[in-house]
Amino acid sequence: MLETQLTASLATLPNFIAFFAVGIAISFVFTAIYSTVTPHHEFALIRNGNTAAAIAFGGALIGFELPLASAVAHSFSLIDMVIWGIVALLVQLLAYLVARVCDARLSTRIAGGDVSAGVLVATVSLGVGILNAACITY
Repeated sequence: MLETQLTASLATLPNFIAFFAVGIAISFVFTAIYSTVTPHHEFALIRNGNTAAAIAFGGALIGFELPLASAVAHSFSLIDMVIWGIVALLVQLLAYLVARVCDARLSTRIAGGDVSAGVLVATVSLGVGILNAACITY
C-alpha cells in the first residue's frame, strides 16, 4: 500500500521538475528585463546597501512570483504556464512604468536611498501582483 502511494506520488515528479525549472527560468528572465527597464541599477545599489532598492526590487519580484505561482497552479501545460508567465511579466513591468509616470523622480529617489520610494514601488508591485494572480484563476 505505502509503496503504491509512493510510486503514485513520485510519478508526478517529472512534472514538478519541469514546471519548477521553467518557473525559475521565467523568473530569471523577469529579473533581467526588470533590471534593464529600470534606470537605476538594482543589483549594484543593493550590493552597496541601498535599502530602498532592495525593497523596491523585492516587492517587484514577489509581485511577479505571485501570478507566476497562480499560473503554475492553474495551467494545463508548460506552454500555458509560459504564456501566463509572460503576461505576468508584462503586467509587472507596466505597473513599474505607471508608478514612474506618477513620480518622474522615482528611480532617482530609489538610487538616492529614499526608502519611501522603494516602499511605493514594492506596494504597487505587490498590489498589482495579487490582482494579477487572482485574475489568472479565471
